[in-house]
Amino acid sequence: MAPRHETYWQAALARSASALANGALVPLATELVSPGAWEPFLVRRLVSATPKHLRGSGPRPNPFLPWDPRLEVTRLADRHLLLLNKFPVQQGHVLLITQQWQPQAGWLDPHDWAAVQQVSGDTGGLWFFNSCAAAGASQPHRHLQLLPRKAGESSCPLAAALLAQLGGSQGRWPWQYRLSRRRPAESGAGAEGTAPGPGDLLQLYHEHAAALGLGCPSQDPAPRHPYNLLFDDDWFLTIRRRQEHWAGFSVNALGFAGCLLLTGHSDLTWLERHGPLALLQAVAEPEGS
Repeated sequence: MAPRHETYWQAALARSASALANGALVPLATELVSPGAWEPFLVRRLVSATPKHLRGSGPRPNPFLPWDPRLEVTRLADRHLLLLNKFPVQQGHVLLITQQWQPQAGWLDPHDWAAVQQVSGDTGGLWFFNSCAAAGASQPHRHLQLLPRKAGESSCPLAAALLAQLGGSQGRWPWQYRLSRRRPAESGAGAEGTAPGPGDLLQLYHEHAAALGLGCPSQDPAPRHPYNLLFDDDWFLTIRRRQEHWAGFSVNALGFAGCLLLTGHSDLTWLERHGPLALLQAVAEPEGS
């Protein structure tokens, strides 16, 4: 795969510096809980004030219409833009949002995937998507999220486990999900170092949706069930969700990447007794249901 220029990542870091200075950016301060005890999971405790999107429920103003120009990284033609996450979990944490209203709970469409491909061709990392509130989405306006990574850097704590599953050296998890290896571009299929092409994301998305009973965009106005997406250059993962929280933990797609957040509502004793995999099993749709 050709080296990436990482211009979007550098633009996000530059915008972060100014957004920090003017107060538009509010990074979340966290600390590791029992480092090493949960490997490969990382459990972090929120030590800063709980942001509004993690408090309670109920209607909230749409922060993306209009979006805060102090957080804007760049516009991608006339449909999408990159926006800094106001409450980032790392430097350069960006959102890929639609410039006009599109529902988070609707189907991702070819334009969304083309925008993902445009960004990922320049800046690599871990992408994730929470389909609705029951899957951990805090906003109803369509947005995917990207945590940038350097070439050769692991995308997330569970990346090695996911690759092991693809290689057949690790068993499946006991909930409903689909995991696939990313496919090379058709024009260069089989060529060494060939990057995944723009069509593989859309195709994998539809294949996983059908396999998990989420429905089909041509037949269903919206997905039938909540779900999460996670993907990087090597793999694509879809999880069908049952509920957003368990034992006081709010779990979004990052939970299935191996990253859990402990807040004042979380039952650490429960997690110590049962472990992170039991937490994910509690919020995902059980296998065979």
